[in-house]
Amino acid sequence: MTVATATNARPPSRLLALAEPSRALVELASFYALRPAMSMLPRGDGHGVLVLPGFMASDSSTRPMRSLLTSLGYEAEGWNLGRNVRIDNARVEAMGRCVHSLHERTGEKVSIVGWSLGGVFARELAKMMPEKVRLVISLGSPISDDRNHTNARRLFEWLNGPDPEPVRNGQFTGLNVAPPVPTTSILTKTDGVVGWRGSVQHPGENTENIEVHASHCGLGVNPSVMLAIADRLAQPEGSWKPFAAKGLASALFPQSQLH
Repeated sequence: MTVATATNARPPSRLLALAEPSRALVELASFYALRPAMSMLPRGDGHGVLVLPGFMASDSSTRPMRSLLTSLGYEAEGWNLGRNVRIDNARVEAMGRCVHSLHERTGEKVSIVGWSLGGVFARELAKMMPEKVRLVISLGSPISDDRNHTNARRLFEWLNGPDPEPVRNGQFTGLNVAPPVPTTSILTKTDGVVGWRGSVQHPGENTENIEVHASHCGLGVNPSVMLAIADRLAQPEGSWKPFAAKGLASALFPQSQLH
């Protein structure tokens, strides 16, 4: 996909934000309706996949995705850290232990899938311990340093302050810089929480953007997103290639210019 320079940061429209709950429910229903067919998605090699929830969410939000990944042959697990509300040094250290534990248990590098704010964490964890991370997939994540891309800015800063503890310590800066591992950003132009321009990452040898038809709150259960995630995770380690939808599946992935 072609990537152009982003314009001034701004959050999604109020109309898109208000439509989020109803759209997400449709996507959840589609997930369960198509769940039997998803058994035909590419199967995994058993490596560990850590799934991180979005802002204000918990592992319950990622349970459908993790269940699917487990059925496809991955060692998929949540972060077991409660709700994703406050970000401080202790939370960053706890997430690092999640990666280390899964890496030790499986004996292989870990893939990290992060939804929204969870995707920001996934990228930063990969920067902190690239030797333990195989690849990163973010879903509608605000990976720009400008928080004006998201409608959640005020709530986030009310709970965490304008400069959370890790930022004051020099971490979580340069969010737009991809980690040194293959990195996929899955985004939707109809995102009602994070302006899609804030999820576009710069072109690189190991970076890509995949556009889907989805809501922000439905990204973690959207069938086309599950197809893309399964495709990305199934690649043999060390042989990463950009995503290319084939056949009828190509209709699920817009090929519009991202600018």
